[in-house]
Amino acid sequence: MLDVQRPPVAGVHPAAEPMTFSGTVGLFTAAQGVARPLAVLFASPWGLEEMCTRKFRRILAERLAEEGIASLRFDYPGTGDALDGIEFRAGMETWTESLLAAMRLLQERSGCAQLVIVAEGVGAAVAGLAADRLANLEGIAFLAPVVSGRAHVRELSVFSRLIEDKLGLKKRDTAAALEIAGLVLPQEIEAGLRGVDLMKTDKAPARNVAVFTRDNHPEDAAFAAYVRTLGANVLEAPFEGFEKLTSNPTLAVVPEPVVANLVSWVAGLAPRDPALQAPPLHEWPASHHGDGYVETAVRIGEGGRMVGILCAPAEAHTPAGPAVLFLSSGYDRSTGWGRSTVEFARALAKEGTGSLRFDCANIADSPPVEGFAGQVLYDPVQVGDVREATDFLAEAGTKSVILAGRCSGAYLGLQAAVADGRIIGVVAVNPIVFRWHDGQSVDEALDNPLQTLEHYGRRFIEKETLLRVVRGEIDVLRKGRDVLGRLLVRAVRPLTRVFCGISRRERAVFSDFRMLRDRGVRVALLYGADEFGLEELALFFGKDGRGLRRFGNVRLSIVPDTDHNFTPAHARAHYLDAIRSLASG
Repeated sequence: MLDVQRPPVAGVHPAAEPMTFSGTVGLFTAAQGVARPLAVLFASPWGLEEMCTRKFRRILAERLAEEGIASLRFDYPGTGDALDGIEFRAGMETWTESLLAAMRLLQERSGCAQLVIVAEGVGAAVAGLAADRLANLEGIAFLAPVVSGRAHVRELSVFSRLIEDKLGLKKRDTAAALEIAGLVLPQEIEAGLRGVDLMKTDKAPARNVAVFTRDNHPEDAAFAAYVRTLGANVLEAPFEGFEKLTSNPTLAVVPEPVVANLVSWVAGLAPRDPALQAPPLHEWPASHHGDGYVETAVRIGEGGRMVGILCAPAEAHTPAGPAVLFLSSGYDRSTGWGRSTVEFARALAKEGTGSLRFDCANIADSPPVEGFAGQVLYDPVQVGDVREATDFLAEAGTKSVILAGRCSGAYLGLQAAVADGRIIGVVAVNPIVFRWHDGQSVDEALDNPLQTLEHYGRRFIEKETLLRVVRGEIDVLRKGRDVLGRLLVRAVRPLTRVFCGISRRERAVFSDFRMLRDRGVRVALLYGADEFGLEELALFFGKDGRGLRRFGNVRLSIVPDTDHNFTPAHARAHYLDAIRSLASG
């Protein structure tokens, strides 16, 4: 294994133990202290909901561990870090079989025969279909469950169109596979899901059932009542804060009352048992092979505090060129928006370029370090995370590294390249700023993102915008201040360029670009045509980027017809080509 196994470090919590099985990746969290004789298997939701709730499930696993309960999280075939090339002819059975394989692995790894399933969203349908085949099932917790698969597919179809409208994406063929945020639901899975109706079962899914219900989904409470008629012991509890948890990965708020309630319910199913013996330790598989690539799930950094996936060419050889280190955007997991990072990593591996994708501390599957359990985006602490990831690659034989990231990941890439001489290239997609503004609240900036003046101008004349103003849905004073601020910045642009910066922040930006130029670090800047980050580019280098001519190491590209996330296929192709160009030297 390439896993960096170090002893525990004060103030650092190790990430979950990664392992591969049945073509996918699982994350095992061991019980702490005196264990209980049961373990928890997570059946996750799908799509944007899965992305938003990734950190939620990691926190649940950590809290369960504190109660002496081991757990396993995993990706369904064709999702997340699972291998590609999956046949879905069996429909939902493909995902059900993976749940059963995860059950067997969890029982072996934890030494616990008794299981509890924590099923969220689509995971409720998967667990419901598998319930009769889950050995020693003590209970199932249904979180915002998909009770009717047919109704859920309709909701997903509507949500898909809403996302397309919000992101400004072109309409797709309605006959095509269901796609949300760049993630495609296999048509065979969709067809199987349509046939799921948990209200038609004639047997309770488990002896003990918890249902966490949403206020605006009466079918949740109806399902709880129905399961109670089947003879199960049922806990019905509110899923507080569901909307805030599932609307956006970067803005997701983990509902602490739900975490506490669920952990308490699971812990109440079995007492701690001092007589329990841990299973014998041995090396669990952490690598698996795909078509032209091999991936290894690893823990990296001090004390193994971060989770990552090393993707290498299938043909074993000593790496000669640079490796690519992928940096996540916002609080997206390391698979990337629409699983794009997985797609890029495997394409590069087939061409001979290795890569590492990982979650920085307090993002998705990597726990926080002491003192940084809150907001970490745009914080210098993340530069340390990148340094430790680069150290890991160096230990694996890589001599130089190229960083690739979007939005906050692009910002982090530029900052890390300034700080570390081993970085020879950066692909920065849609960086909003080159240096964070002193004293500006990251949380406030994320809650109220700025737009270009051109964007405000177009939206102002739209009928829907005017109606929202009349209804009071738009804070006109706030938007007015934003526009005035943008006008002021544009007014002083010439002075900023003439004097190489007026403020301390502006001078630091010019200093960063000079340092990267003098070290020969190649930089690819990619922007969508309507990105707010173009305002920052224009401030320092002119509206057309002409000022970049002084920096021969920087290449600027403007990609038309794309959203901020580079969701469309042609935008992803631009991104991947920029990485290829730097990797090829």
